Amino acid sequence: MTATADAEAAANELTPLADYLGSVLRRLRALPPLDLDLTQAHGNVLAEDVVAPHAFPAFDQAAVDGYAARWEDISGGGRGPSYVPAPSGTPGGRTIRLNVVGDLGAASWRPVRLTPGSCFSVAAGAPLPVAADVVVPVEWTDQGMAAVEIFRTPKRGYGVRRAGEELPAGTLLARAGTYVSPALVAVFAATGIGHVVVRPSPRVVIVATGDELVDVGRGSQPGQVVDANSHALTAAAAEVGALAYRVGICDDDPEGLRGLLEDQTLRADLIITTGGTGTGPGDMVRRILSRREGGRAGPVTFTDVALYPGTALGFGTVGAEEVPVVCLPGDPGAALIGFEVLARPAIQLLAGAEPVFRPSVRAHLLETVSSPGGLREFRPAHVAERRGGGYTVQPLSGGPFTLSGLAEANGLLVLGERVTTAAAGSTVDVLLLDRRR
Repeated sequence: MTATADAEAAANELTPLADYLGSVLRRLRALPPLDLDLTQAHGNVLAEDVVAPHAFPAFDQAAVDGYAARWEDISGGGRGPSYVPAPSGTPGGRTIRLNVVGDLGAASWRPVRLTPGSCFSVAAGAPLPVAADVVVPVEWTDQGMAAVEIFRTPKRGYGVRRAGEELPAGTLLARAGTYVSPALVAVFAATGIGHVVVRPSPRVVIVATGDELVDVGRGSQPGQVVDANSHALTAAAAEVGALAYRVGICDDDPEGLRGLLEDQTLRADLIITTGGTGTGPGDMVRRILSRREGGRAGPVTFTDVALYPGTALGFGTVGAEEVPVVCLPGDPGAALIGFEVLARPAIQLLAGAEPVFRPSVRAHLLETVSSPGGLREFRPAHVAERRGGGYTVQPLSGGPFTLSGLAEANGLLVLGERVTTAAAGSTVDVLLLDRRR
């Protein structure tokens, strides 16, 4: 049997990624809802539909600084206004003079009424006098105090915001599953909502394992590897919206690892480990967490998935509370790809967010690439919108294992299990990454 045939046979024994993800995500449930003060709700996902208890605006109000008047008075249809010669250069050759009978600010609360030929000086946000149906902007007048001359006539309703014009009472403001953004917080507050029921942000604990690991702030030496994974995964979990906690480095000590995970179940909704998922002599996480005890299977099942990079993934629960655990490979590139395809959807599901997967697009491939047969590959790439519509995608050098490529990428090129070569000019799937630059 040839080497290629051996590789294909080995790939056929792997679990398809879609099947594996489905089996894992079906075991997870969104966290129980919480009633939170509005100031704490930002960044969470609504657990219930939210309906406006009050209208917005709550009352008829001025939208601009100016003079609240009756339109028939300034349009010439009423009997009250007096006409005076217009200043030089004023269109129409005449202005309208109205008596200013008072001032209204945003804090005014006493109801007032307009009489023919009169107006009120109003600030934006002030309640409108009864019978007012137009606000003349200040710059269209001589800004008089006892009487005002109006040089331009706005249309009826200009500068006026009616009660409930934007959001009548009873309006569905947001459905369950909606992300609470700053703008949505403003909408809730404006309609009189002080609390909302949300799914809490998942508490995610990240643990790096391995005797070879040392903390950041130094260079790697033979027999030592700087722990990049726990820092990167903590940042990745925070980017999804989780409350992320980096525990640090745990040595390959069975009792130490068991004790650490047991302790973390008290403050975690999800635990992510990195390292030790393979079958090599130093892969202790797989040995420890999958070990059968008392005839029972271990708490975590490790599966060889048709994924490139990083085929070995683990999932299960630990502790009396059965806190979910995701076990990712130790290679930094494989760990970050594993987070994208497994841990990130798990966090989204716990948070009640939809969809749980990143958005994807179809893109025009700019360079021919090869891929290992039988594995679904996720490769760092740069995605750009074409001027005439659609997208192009440029694979980044170094393949999926390069940290520099992942740092530069704004997308992940996805090559399916049956793809061994994707030619330049073909159309491929690309996951869009969050990149704020």
